[in-house]
Amino acid sequence: MIENYEAFRGEVRLSKEDVIRDVFRQNKERISIKKEATAVKNLTRIIDSTLRLANSKGFHAMTLRDLCGDSGMSMGGLYAYIRNKDDLIHLIQSHGFIITRRTLLHYTDEVQDVRGRLFAAIKAHLYLSELMRAWFYFSYMEAKSLPVEEKRDAVAIELEIEEIFLRLIEDGIEAKVYCSRNARLVASMIKALLQDWYLKRRKYRDQNVAVDDYAAFVRDVIESYLLGER
Repeated sequence: MIENYEAFRGEVRLSKEDVIRDVFRQNKERISIKKEATAVKNLTRIIDSTLRLANSKGFHAMTLRDLCGDSGMSMGGLYAYIRNKDDLIHLIQSHGFIITRRTLLHYTDEVQDVRGRLFAAIKAHLYLSELMRAWFYFSYMEAKSLPVEEKRDAVAIELEIEEIFLRLIEDGIEAKVYCSRNARLVASMIKALLQDWYLKRRKYRDQNVAVDDYAAFVRDVIESYLLGER
């Protein structure tokens, strides 16, 4: 069971290299570098620099030359991994999707009781968005202007993550832990509350609300509805 944000941060940092390795393996046909250790190191630099630039000046204003300057890679070195900004978007989306899905499933699969699993999913998503706020913000803000294929993938990612919450709620209703509710609507509301955290981070910082406090708040709000009169 995930305890708090500090414990989570230590665990996920250890797994980041594994996620980048999966991105490399899923995109081998796009990448000319075949030595995995080298590719993982440079993909990490490319992804981190892209998110940093996208959130400071905007992805569409960012050029590949800007990316070279920030990452310390040459243009030729960069072209070994991406041909253009569409390839770059694909790498960014792949990275975020793999780690989000893996994290939610990992932290819910190890919990036995229904209510604990839902709270674990809420905490895992919030903690990950705190740790990877640049990616979550990028994914949300840039989704409307993505190429058609990548926009379709981004929508699919959002729906799959929402489905994880949906299944947890449905499990609770079936077990009669939760009362009968519109599970899909509740899952959508959870997603909206989670998005508010990383889209309006400054608001909560100004209110001195920590991520652990917000996770408990979201749990209490959702459970006040799900645990009503049955």
